[in-house]
Amino acid sequence: MQRFKKVLCVLEHGEASKPALERAVALADNSQAELMVVDVIPRLSAGGLVSQDLRAAIVREHEERLISLIEPYRLTIDIKHGVLTGTSFLEITRAVLRNGHDLVIKCPESPSWLDRVFSGDDMHLLRKCPCPVWLIKPEAPTSYKRILAAVDVDEAYLGTELATRHTLNVQILEMAATLALSEFAELHVVHVWDSAYEAISGFMMSSDISPENKESSVEQERRQQQQLLNTLLHHSGNKATRESLGYLKPQAHLIKGSARKEIPALARRLQVDCIVMGTVARTGIRGFIMGNTAETILEQIDCSVLAIKPPGFVTPVELED
Repeated sequence: MQRFKKVLCVLEHGEASKPALERAVALADNSQAELMVVDVIPRLSAGGLVSQDLRAAIVREHEERLISLIEPYRLTIDIKHGVLTGTSFLEITRAVLRNGHDLVIKCPESPSWLDRVFSGDDMHLLRKCPCPVWLIKPEAPTSYKRILAAVDVDEAYLGTELATRHTLNVQILEMAATLALSEFAELHVVHVWDSAYEAISGFMMSSDISPENKESSVEQERRQQQQLLNTLLHHSGNKATRESLGYLKPQAHLIKGSARKEIPALARRLQVDCIVMGTVARTGIRGFIMGNTAETILEQIDCSVLAIKPPGFVTPVELED
């Protein structure tokens, strides 16, 4: 994917992180991007019980492990490395802020007793990292067969937010199309919509609405949503994106219902390898928590995810402790 120029790859699980490293190396090589590989270890200073020499030895051990993992790839690409100390999502985000990384690649945390792929620090990273985050399952296939881009083309938003959502939709399509081309994969695009007429009619007397009028009104909404999705697919983005989409001929899925239910269900039916989606709808609000819909979707999926922030997103994380 040529848009990324400074990639940060996080290896916190040793050999289990190799799929993330291989993706990062291939991306950096193809895009002529800078690649930085890091490990993150907890801060060991509680009560002065851990000596400075022991802390240094632990850092050296993790650095040696990093070097052993990246050494086979250094014949073809220059790779920088380092060990970060502190809370994982905070230190990764601070590294992004300090060094201007435009993509973070890592494997998800090992699932705990909670039956979910992404938990703890991963969710914090998805909420607060200012650049795209690509979480790659440890058992991810070497190449993807199916990629799903989740967009929201509904126009029922205020002007500023509507413009932001449109820009985010275009970014999602650009990244999903570029990834599909590089993987020789199928591209699927989904938009889930809910009927405003059905919501309003739920508060009205049933005798005031005939089944024919209700069906006609909902069908009119469906056609409008289809037109908006078609416009996004065929007339949005730059020339290169439109040409890529024309070549890929993505399969469009227009589904009525709840996005937090229908998107994970579609991902399972299609057996997609990666979902490309936005994680925050609003911009310019420090500390704004990831949208409930996006978070609910992420808790249900069992595939890799490339998560994108909208333009203007402001992370609540600061460089100072």
